[in-house]
Amino acid sequence: MTSLNRIFDLLSKERRRYALYYLERQDGPVSIDELAERVIEWETDPAVVSIPEERFERVEIELLHNHLPKASEAEYVEYHPERREVEVTGTPPEFNAVISVAEVIERPPRDS
Repeated sequence: MTSLNRIFDLLSKERRRYALYYLERQDGPVSIDELAERVIEWETDPAVVSIPEERFERVEIELLHNHLPKASEAEYVEYHPERREVEVTGTPPEFNAVISVAEVIERPPRDS
């Protein structure tokens, strides 16, 4: 059984939650670039037309050096920095239940 403390710790940061919401719905590895783009979309007001390159770089760096290494402490998050890919596989039922409820409550602005 997966500890609720571990799940809540994984979901404690908004940016990491957005990344996990997206990753949990994918069938296979996701590039860091794709993940950064999705997180930025969810964090940005839909009225914003253009995202500065510096913002993309900041989000990407934070994912690479903070959120993905932290998430990969969970055995069901596979982070491959050398390939710049990450995926979620074999999630335990406790994680699935909590992340589903969290996403419904939070409802990121865009759904994909």
